[in-house]
Formats: sequence, structure tokens, C-alpha cells
Amino acid sequence: MSDAAVAQLMSYLDTLPEPRIVLDRNYTIIGANRAYLAHYHVGDQSVAGRLCHEVSHRFKRPCDEEGESCPLKTSLQSGQPQRVLHIHHTPRGEEHVDVELTPIRNAQGEIEYFIEMIHTVRAGVTAEEKLVGRSPAFNRMLEQVMRVAPAQADVLLLGESGTGKELVAHAVHFASPRAEGAFVAVDCSSLPENLFESELFGYEKGAFSGAHQRKLGLVEAASGGTLFLDEVGDIPLAMQVKLLRLLETGTYRRVGGVEPLRSDFRLVAATHRDLKQMVADGRFRKDLYYRISTFPILLPSLRERMEDLPLLIDVLLQRVSAKRTFAIHPATLLCLSQYTFPGNIRELRNLIERATLLADGDVLLPEHFPDPCAEMKVEPPSGQSFSEIMTLDQMERSYLEWQVRHSGLGRKELAERLGVSERTLFRKLGKLDS
Repeated sequence: MSDAAVAQLMSYLDTLPEPRIVLDRNYTIIGANRAYLAHYHVGDQSVAGRLCHEVSHRFKRPCDEEGESCPLKTSLQSGQPQRVLHIHHTPRGEEHVDVELTPIRNAQGEIEYFIEMIHTVRAGVTAEEKLVGRSPAFNRMLEQVMRVAPAQADVLLLGESGTGKELVAHAVHFASPRAEGAFVAVDCSSLPENLFESELFGYEKGAFSGAHQRKLGLVEAASGGTLFLDEVGDIPLAMQVKLLRLLETGTYRRVGGVEPLRSDFRLVAATHRDLKQMVADGRFRKDLYYRISTFPILLPSLRERMEDLPLLIDVLLQRVSAKRTFAIHPATLLCLSQYTFPGNIRELRNLIERATLLADGDVLLPEHFPDPCAEMKVEPPSGQSFSEIMTLDQMERSYLEWQVRHSGLGRKELAERLGVSERTLFRKLGKLDS
């Protein structure tokens, strides 16, 4: 492609609202459109001529050599467009971004350039709703959320209790075309069977004793937005038939009503139960299961994303104790990293809130976490001083440096002992050299 053709391409990209850059085969940024420079560029230094991994990740080497997926390399190998979820450095700090890479071929059919389009992932609107994480397990889950959110497909969230299914449902809603509509959550496990229908569909005046006026149901309230059915596995069998009809036809009747009513909503359902086994046992309708499981997303347990523990602790401390600043002792973090967290993030939040109430000072010690740390005798590594308060990033860096120097373990065994993947350890060790 000639310089004139590249200039024409950049002129066209400047008219588009989405941030886009043009790359060559060697990871060099040829140019960036105005939307990219406005949203992602730091300072006045031009990005043209710089390497994409240097700008977006601050890596010295391509992403795949730093333990991350590289869409450019994959596209070169497959010849096809690629889409991945990455964490980029931006003027607002690190952000999850959805990267779509499209190859451009020359007259001989060879890939010569790439156009990269970048979407910032909206993982929540308020601080309380925002999803937090950067581990591979979390990123895989978030990538699925971003793929399905713009569509109309029903979503089924699966995972253990306490993994944040309602927060993920919010993320699907906020990243969808229905973001301006209502998000209506229904706790199916807390509704008595005799009230389930009237709560969901509403009722007409005089439908039963005590029905003194018409009541709108939650289905009607969700019209134009998202209906979130939490613990859908607890819906009574009799109601499953009516829910299936609603999903198939988009119509329902209020209790005591005659005229069919319509509601246009996007369904997100969630459960910690094994619905397939419930179908086999006759406790959940097979037709309803296949209707709600168009796009299942498995939420990882906290045990599967322990790399996120320091970040989660930091964020949860801000949420539960906004008026007081706490630091966590490295021995406490090490203790918590060895705990299995059967209650997942919900349990972690409760433990942190209790610890802030037990602590007289501003440092959270193992003694402030009596359940997970009761039988653990954790001593700081020999020769390492933790007498001063440090950030979690500083603590992690210091601990990894000590392990690399003194443990005598290979990277595979060290990753296993630390409870992280080799790829994650590879990336973290790479930061020690920067």
C-alpha cells in the first residue's frame, strides 16, 4: 500500500466514531484516528512509529511473548479477523478493552496492514456495580459478556453462590442496546410459590381477596430493559410452564386478567444449581432449560482467580470503609491466598468488613481474620522487612522478588505453589525486569 493510499485510509478512519489504529506486520503503528487519540492517547507524543504493545501494554516485547494473546500474530497465522479482550493503559489507568483486528491485503493477496478497532468495556456504571479482575479466568468470562451483550440472546449465568452473578447481569445490561431501560431483578428463591405469579405478572383489581387495586408485575416493569431471574432453578414447576409461554410468545396475563399483554425484555437468568441434573431428575423442565440457556456463561470461583485477590481486597476495602483507609499486612494476604473461600467474593467482602471492625489500627493483621487464618502460622520470609505499610502492588512485587531469589523453584513449580498459571507468573515476572 502506497503512502498516498495509507493517507486516504487514515482520512477515512478519522470520520469514524470508534477508536482505530493502523498497524503493519511488525507491530508498528502507522497511524491513529482522532477518536483513538482523544480517548486513549497519553500526552502530546505521537503514537505513529511506536510499537502497539509498547503503547497499549507498556511491554518491551509482543503480547504473546509476555503471556498474553496477540491478535496480530494469530491473524497472520489464520488470515482471518481476530477479536480478543485485553487490558490497556489509558489516561484513566488500566481498562479492559475489546479489540477487533482486521487484516488488509495488498494486490498480491498478502496481508500488509491491520486495522485495530478498540471498544472500552463497560463492566458497570457505579463503583458498587463495577466488575473487578484481571486474571485469565475473569477475562475469559468478561470476554463472553462483551460478545453476547449487544445481541438479544437470552443469557444463563452459572457458578457457585457468591461469585457475583447479579453484577455480571448488570454488566450485560449496561453493555447492551437496552442500557437506558430498566434492570429488574427477581430473587426466585425468596418468592413463595403462591405469590410467584402475582409478583411476576401482576394482578387485576378484585382478582383475589385483598387485591384492592391493579398491580403491575415485574415482567411489565422490565419492558424495554432487562429481566434478571436470580436462582432460576428455584422456580416452581407450575410456574415454569407460564414462564416458558412468556418467553416463547412475549405475552402474559395478569392474575385475574383476560386480555393478553406484551412485554419486550431481554432475559438474563442465573443459578448455582446443576440445571442439567435437575432436568434429568424431573425438577426442571427440559424445554425451559433449552430456552433460557442460549448463551451460558460460567462464572469462575474465587479459587480459580486467586491472582485477583489483592485487587479485590483493595476495591472491597474502599467499598466497605470509605471513610477510613486501611492497609493489609503481607502476612494476612499470604494467609488469605491459601484459603479456599467456599463463599467466594461474598464471603471475602464479609471477612473484610468484619476485619475493619475488629482492627484498632489501620493495618489488617491475620488476627483480624480469625476464620481463614486461625490455624495458619504465617511468618514473613527471612530477611524481608514488613515493618512499614506498602501498597498491594509493592507487596506482591517484593514477595515475588524474594521467591525468585530464594525458593530455588522452577517457574512451573513456583506457579503451582503460588496458585497461579504459568502465563500469569510469566507476565508478573516480566514486570520485575521493567
